Amino acid sequence: MSPVTAELPAAARAFLARPHVATLTTLRPDGTPHVTPVRFTFEAAAGLVRVTTRAAARKARNVAAGGPTARGALCQADGFRWVTLEGRTAVTDDATRLADAVRCYTARYRVAPPTPPDLVVIEISVERVLSLNV
Repeated sequence: MSPVTAELPAAARAFLARPHVATLTTLRPDGTPHVTPVRFTFEAAAGLVRVTTRAAARKARNVAAGGPTARGALCQADGFRWVTLEGRTAVTDDATRLADAVRCYTARYRVAPPTPPDLVVIEISVERVLSLNV
């Protein structure tokens, strides 16, 4: 288990397991934030957030442009309760990683994600967790 997610309280894990929409923040090439609502999965044991999207989507292009130092944050909120997961971000079209992302998404939301021809997965390796009231 990732050292950061190993410290996640059970209540925060339970909160993140609820099939809500979250916001994903990536940085545009000019450094300004791009925030968009997304469905996601979180694998606490691996400290890994996954978001499937199109390669042409602004969020995927932002991550790709950031290269190996790209950073991102995902925040799930419900009223005055929220958890934010921050870390290094990468985008890939690797078939194995895509299959894992689709499998996890389908289990979480009980429906398969859209599968455009340019499907990719954005992955955040969680390095920091912020939360309130969970």
